Amino acid sequence: MAAPGCSAPGLWVRGSGQCLGSLFTLYSKPLCSAAAAAASRPLDAQRLAERLRAQKQQQKTKEPAPTNPVQRRVRELVRFTEQLQRVHPNVLAKALSRGIVHQDKDLVVINKPYGLPVHGGPGVKLCISDVLPVLAKILHGPKAKPLHLCHRLDKETTGVMVLAWEKEVAHQVQELFRTRQVTKKYWAITVRVPVPEAGVVDIPIIEKEAQGQQHHHKMTLSPSYRVDDGQMVRVRSSRNAQLAVTQYQVLSSSLSAALLELQPITGIKHQLRVHLSFGLDCPVLGDHKYSDWNRLAPQKLSAGILKKLGLQQSKARHLPLHLHACQLTLPALQPQKEELTLLCRPPRYFVNSLRRLGLKMPSRDHSAGDEAAQPGAQ
Repeated sequence: MAAPGCSAPGLWVRGSGQCLGSLFTLYSKPLCSAAAAAASRPLDAQRLAERLRAQKQQQKTKEPAPTNPVQRRVRELVRFTEQLQRVHPNVLAKALSRGIVHQDKDLVVINKPYGLPVHGGPGVKLCISDVLPVLAKILHGPKAKPLHLCHRLDKETTGVMVLAWEKEVAHQVQELFRTRQVTKKYWAITVRVPVPEAGVVDIPIIEKEAQGQQHHHKMTLSPSYRVDDGQMVRVRSSRNAQLAVTQYQVLSSSLSAALLELQPITGIKHQLRVHLSFGLDCPVLGDHKYSDWNRLAPQKLSAGILKKLGLQQSKARHLPLHLHACQLTLPALQPQKEELTLLCRPPRYFVNSLRRLGLKMPSRDHSAGDEAAQPGAQ
């Protein structure tokens, strides 16, 4: 069958309405239009990717908006926490460049987005370390050397993350972290309000296997003391237990939730989540791993919190972890310099949850850094 307006037969894709070019010509004349000739040329990778993205976006816009309030809320959460690890590396690098909160001749500081791992591993398609060469070229041109990681944040944690231009500077910053000379502060929205509202959790942490339906390993508490007949009795601790100390303070609270400022003195894996959940019985909102020791299941929330968040328990799995690295203070890297305090605003879903739960954002200025750039964020 010939294309409309063409005198030669062609290959058509059903439903596309677009001539891809003739397989065989029965005429000595060329195709009658320049458009058909252009369409017959093969697409390069970039043009093909752009076309596929445009078609996908067009398909999304055609999808009817959900009428159910819970479904609308779920779509909102998905949009706020869209996974950047599924995009092209160049797209991720550009997103990270838009989230830069500080840059000088030694350091680049980004506001790490949600859901993005720092390092690669099993099942990880894309991570921050993969795109550091591209990010460096965006900032310093095509001849720029790759940036270097100075520390790490968990995949689900957002906030301040330090990169260095030179490997020597990265090692210097890493040594500051190792020797606990870096002051780190986090914000966390918790389920329930801790008692007392300020204090220090000083309980060692150890990794153990959870004996549930799904065998898995978690970090948990390994106390040095136990209560026996009302008396504190020292117990023999495991040699694998690691010292873990966390300072905390309630910044705002309601009947069922709180905004906490956390200052980890040590840097043990999942320390803040373990101390809050198992030490204070106030798990981080959206922590589906440490809200229950024996199960790997969506966090169980009260009817009151679900109502405020506009969700049902069956949709609680869509809640992201509400843990944000809001501030980091680095000692002077050189004698002639001063210490550097870096601030990052929390992501949009974090601010939205604060408002819904009736919690107040602290009055101090955390606007030094832009919100982590994410596709679909408004």
